Amino acid sequence: MKLSILTPETQLFEGEVTSVKVPGTEGPFEVLKGHAPVVSSLEKGAVYIKTEKGEEIFNIENGFIEVLNNNISLLVQAATEKA
Repeated sequence: MKLSILTPETQLFEGEVTSVKVPGTEGPFEVLKGHAPVVSSLEKGAVYIKTEKGEEIFNIENGFIEVLNNNISLLVQAATEKA
């Protein structure tokens, strides 16, 4: 799956992932390969990204996620990579 994390200022992440966990406004959820198409709002919280190399964590402000054909886009107000 391909993931992009975008803010109004920059692209923070782009690459292949095996799973993404996001803080949906109706509750957290995970996106895996073959996930049904979805557009959902996101609230402030942590995004957990699993790649072949390991796990990365980003703290995000409010935004949206779109999942379509194993392409995932996170459009968020602000985000920082958690050390």
